[in-house]
Amino acid sequence: MQIWRIEKFKVVHWPLEQYGSFYDGDSYICLNTYKKEGGNAYLFDVHFWLGTNTSQDEAGTAAYKTVELDDLLGGAPVQHREVQGAESDLFLSYFKNQIKIMCGGVDSGFKHVKPEEYKPKLFHLKGKKKVRISEVACKRDSLNGGDVFVLDAGLDIFQWNGRKSGPSEKARGAQFSRATAEERRGRAKIHVLEEDEKNPAFWKLLGGEGAIKSAEEGGDDNVADVAGDKSLWRLSDASGTMDFSQVAAGPKCKMNLLDSNDVFVLDNGNEVYVWVGKGASPDEKKKAMSSAMDYLKKMGRPPNLPIARVVEGSENPTFLNALK
Repeated sequence: MQIWRIEKFKVVHWPLEQYGSFYDGDSYICLNTYKKEGGNAYLFDVHFWLGTNTSQDEAGTAAYKTVELDDLLGGAPVQHREVQGAESDLFLSYFKNQIKIMCGGVDSGFKHVKPEEYKPKLFHLKGKKKVRISEVACKRDSLNGGDVFVLDAGLDIFQWNGRKSGPSEKARGAQFSRATAEERRGRAKIHVLEEDEKNPAFWKLLGGEGAIKSAEEGGDDNVADVAGDKSLWRLSDASGTMDFSQVAAGPKCKMNLLDSNDVFVLDNGNEVYVWVGKGASPDEKKKAMSSAMDYLKKMGRPPNLPIARVVEGSENPTFLNALK
């Protein structure tokens, strides 16, 4: 795995110890290189990840630099667009289904400060199998009884377990707290609090004790179900104009419907794939990814759905399984 962050139109290596941690104001490129069991050829998945608050310039740079990387690797990689909060299962799997989202971006950068001077930060841990860590406002109103929160105050780290928080959230909270403490060279102390426990120091850092949102107000731990009916679409300029038309829907979406001379868009419910045939025209290839994004808008699909670009002959297992 290699990760780069977009910094003022430049691609900069992301520190290895920060893999799995991202700023919501930035864009990143992640390249996973692997070999199939028993094979010698290198295979690639390249993801560009867009934080919620990243700029259009950064997002655009990440997208075209991903294309450059694809060209450098001979067009073999499967390209993926990832949007914060709706990451694909493949992307999350690289980080053991646990990623950490921090507020800020390249302008603030990493500023190493002494623990005594550390500005308190509050992190929200949510999810059943896929626990996400996101920085939230450091105030009592951010808490809810269904999740786990870690308050990092430099030399004191508080893990607060909501009454209805799940075992995965608690376990990830403990892991995250220990990792944070280790960054302070063992000087930090970890405090684990249950929802009903009294701890004046904890509440003071959050602006004072008071009412806490219920677990229901905190939202469902399961990722929102954005799945729709499976559908397959063709992008073709064979007629002299660029046409985008539906080929099949539901279980009728099969591999044998793909044509090497065109580009196809497969909506698999939770992810959209763009399949580029070897004989597709230059214009079809150029408009492959944009046609998928236009499809999301026109069909009223969630705009943050993951989009993966697959080249004929280099299909990954998830795409092949979707057309079985």
